[in-house]
Amino acid sequence: MAVPTVPMAMGPSPGSRLLLAVGLLAAASSALPLGTGQCAQRDRFEEELVLKPLSTGDVAANFQFRTRWDVDLGHGDKSRVSHYRLFPKSLGQVLSKFAVRELHLSFTHGFWRRTGWGQPFLQAPPGAELWVWFQPSVTDVDTTWKELSNVLSGLFCASLNFIDSTNTVTPTASFKPLGIINETNHNYLRYAALPREIVCTENLTPWKKLLPCGSKAGLGVLLKAERLFHTSYHSQAVHVRPVCRDQLCTSISWELTLSLSVVFDLHAAGSGKREWSLFKMFSRTLTEVCPLASQSAIYVDVTGKEKINDTYELMPPVPKWLNATVHGQKRFYAVYNLMNPELYSASSHSLNVVLKWKPSKQFAVPEVPVFHAERYVSGFGLWTGKINTLIYNYHPYRSFPVLMMEVVPWYLRLYVHTLTINTKGKENKPSYIHYQPAKDRECPHLLEMLIQLPANSITKISIEFERALLKWTEYPPDPNHGFYVGSSVLSALVPSSVTMETNSTKPMPLFNRLFPFIDPSVYFVRLYTEALLVNLPTPDFSMPYNVICLTCTVVAVGYGSFYNLLTRTFQIAEPTGGVAKKIANVIRRLRGVPPI
Repeated sequence: MAVPTVPMAMGPSPGSRLLLAVGLLAAASSALPLGTGQCAQRDRFEEELVLKPLSTGDVAANFQFRTRWDVDLGHGDKSRVSHYRLFPKSLGQVLSKFAVRELHLSFTHGFWRRTGWGQPFLQAPPGAELWVWFQPSVTDVDTTWKELSNVLSGLFCASLNFIDSTNTVTPTASFKPLGIINETNHNYLRYAALPREIVCTENLTPWKKLLPCGSKAGLGVLLKAERLFHTSYHSQAVHVRPVCRDQLCTSISWELTLSLSVVFDLHAAGSGKREWSLFKMFSRTLTEVCPLASQSAIYVDVTGKEKINDTYELMPPVPKWLNATVHGQKRFYAVYNLMNPELYSASSHSLNVVLKWKPSKQFAVPEVPVFHAERYVSGFGLWTGKINTLIYNYHPYRSFPVLMMEVVPWYLRLYVHTLTINTKGKENKPSYIHYQPAKDRECPHLLEMLIQLPANSITKISIEFERALLKWTEYPPDPNHGFYVGSSVLSALVPSSVTMETNSTKPMPLFNRLFPFIDPSVYFVRLYTEALLVNLPTPDFSMPYNVICLTCTVVAVGYGSFYNLLTRTFQIAEPTGGVAKKIANVIRRLRGVPPI
């Protein structure tokens, strides 16, 4: 299910007169509109923050940092990449060394609750996820994939070095390229997920270092670790892909997107009121814009404000409003252009966006998305079980297909003949199915299916499995906690409820560009289900401990005594007088007893 990319026109960035004197951009200058006495930079940095009040009283904050670099690493453009300005050198060298065409990496803590929070801009599974498209010049993809995962493990201080053949798959239909790659050979694609990976500040710190201004200026100032991890949901991602440099797509540029999504629970934080501000959420305010950014803005989602009698107000006053189509729905945003110095307070020289609620008897209705799914494990005992997936299509009259990918570890032995798909009490046969059986301790199960979802329906997918008995050395330190099974991946072109704007020359927010579209009747959605926690037959590890302790005690006492008898030298000692003997004789003399 390929998703085409719409070329995007870019304007010249500020400060380009310095690079004009160097004369390094003669080839790239014709691709973009030029001003008087200016030429286009070879790189461009944009940043934005989207704030969305949720119906549950929470507030979602989504950061987008996008860097575009007008070079082509995959076609011999090595001589022009010796100098790095905005694009991070540590990441650029990795892409060039391992011949990477697309790289997508995410670290997520928590799970996005779609039924209460609505549709996210970009969802990620719990834990760590990595999928990469390699260049056709790579001869040994598996070896390159292993080396790349180890390098990224050190770069982001994560446990990506645990990615091996037991959790790596090569999808045949899922995870099509998001860039301009028109590749049908999936042998150059690798996908892996670590649902048990824990996200902490060790992952956030190297992620922030990829920003041109870091956390010193611009929106990066708000990235305070103790506030970002005190949230209900935290997800940070890195996306690298090739995009068109101009409208005709005669040249290729590299695009790096750093995204960070968090959900603040202000009631749990102790505020007790449905009002928020940048200072309450991030403990900081904005003081200056990043000098390397050509675009910096804050978007506040005020969709539906008029339907609940203006129950909140924004401060400072909104200078600009924007209508945009996001996930098939019309959204209304208040826009604060951080490049405008008039937004900053004259006294404190800072900007603090504040939303205050007014008393109202009406409540916001939760935004239930048209397309969402959930998954759970059923059964009892430690022998067999069943994985159940429920896929919901709440569209009243439109049906659409969904591509489902399931990756199951080898120690859960699937019974493929028990696979059942039911919709409205009837059997639903998939139009495409691909199954790769697992090999013990070598590779996992891979199941891909294309299923048609009827309008206003719930589709249930079930498959039985058997639990394997592992070797005692294969159990983790906490085996009774359970074993994680990665999330199911569902990709679909969901029908839109409104007519979407497909004019690529019209300025669009950054959050609406990762999944571009050319068909105004549909929009692309990739969602993930919950990760499963399955118990396996686990031996009593306390018994070996007790046996080891008892054996060591017996060996120590028995061997120690025997060794003492063999090595000790026995000698006859003649009794000699001492202090004790003199004291005893004095006592005996006082009692009238003969001395010793």
